[in-house]
Amino acid sequence: MKKIEAIIRPSKLKAVQRGLKEAGIPCITVIPVKGTGLQKSYSERYRGTEQSMILQSRVMIMCVVSDSHLEKCINVIKDNASEGQVGDGKIFIYNVEDAIRLSTGVQGNDAII
Repeated sequence: MKKIEAIIRPSKLKAVQRGLKEAGIPCITVIPVKGTGLQKSYSERYRGTEQSMILQSRVMIMCVVSDSHLEKCINVIKDNASEGQVGDGKIFIYNVEDAIRLSTGVQGNDAII
């Protein structure tokens, strides 16, 4: 099993979510995050004062998939979240040792289906 964390633009969330659902990967967790990468800072007006904003608003999508669904999940995220520009985001992949569904006690790959 693998855990995929993708940090993407908020405007791309619906497209990624739809793509994952169509690919048979409907279970995701979404967290609003702020951060900075290679993109430059930008300016905003706040109460009449111009402020330099360094942290960009993004969303983090997390999903745990079987090894057989890994490439499909990554491709869906890349296809739906990328505009080919700096600031599109990143995908991180981790190994998952085990998963347990709390309601039934089912363990392993069956717990993530």
